[in-house]
Amino acid sequence: MESIFLVIIFLSSIFIAAEAYRSNSRTLQCSHGGPEIQFPFWVKFRQPHDCNSSGFELICTENATAIRFPSYGDLVVKSILYNTRKLNLIDPKNCVHEVFLNLNLSLTPFRYYYSVRNYTYLNCSAPLSNPVTEIPCLSGVGFHVYTIKSSLPVPTSCKKIKTVAIPFSYSPYISDNTFGLGLTWDQPGFEGFTSNGHRHILSIDRGNSEAVLSIGIIIVGLVALVSIKIYRSRVLQKLKKDQALEAHILLADS
Repeated sequence: MESIFLVIIFLSSIFIAAEAYRSNSRTLQCSHGGPEIQFPFWVKFRQPHDCNSSGFELICTENATAIRFPSYGDLVVKSILYNTRKLNLIDPKNCVHEVFLNLNLSLTPFRYYYSVRNYTYLNCSAPLSNPVTEIPCLSGVGFHVYTIKSSLPVPTSCKKIKTVAIPFSYSPYISDNTFGLGLTWDQPGFEGFTSNGHRHILSIDRGNSEAVLSIGIIIVGLVALVSIKIYRSRVLQKLKKDQALEAHILLADS
């Protein structure tokens, strides 16, 4: 009977601790209709530290959810698909190729959701003829910016800006600021990413380990206290039985 009681206490403790932990790590939204934010993403000051995962911090702005990239700045989070691990972003400046040109995902736990290939950005002093098309949001008076396949030669009127691996080159037909701004991530705890030449392993934050350790200590403590109580109760019962038996023998002898 006592062993069953111990098992009940043990399982109840695990259930209560798990419920408390899950409630602390609940999902939230920055605004009505905004994307649901849950692990591995988190919002500073609005979710407990033990729900955090490095590189996944989001920002709640006025009626919007944003994520900040060290190499570029803030991008608006349109949606987060957790089952396929897809982060859909919107460039608030409506210039997706400026994002492609400057975004350095090696500093983050993300990579492009779509397959990529190398393209070269060109700054040209004179317009180029078809089939390449000028990128309006990067061009200005006296200079024209294009993307070409990295294997093609650089025209004499152009200077190479940078070669980057991106989902697509510029086209007026697919230049919407949301197209191509899809990122994915590896499940924290299994993969890593490169930062400043070093390899980092993503894992659930140390707070999670501390929380699990604390729960384990509490459970062990509860089981130990109950065990001591049961042991003392058994000793006391045995002592009472021995005293009753001695009294019975004394009465019988007299």
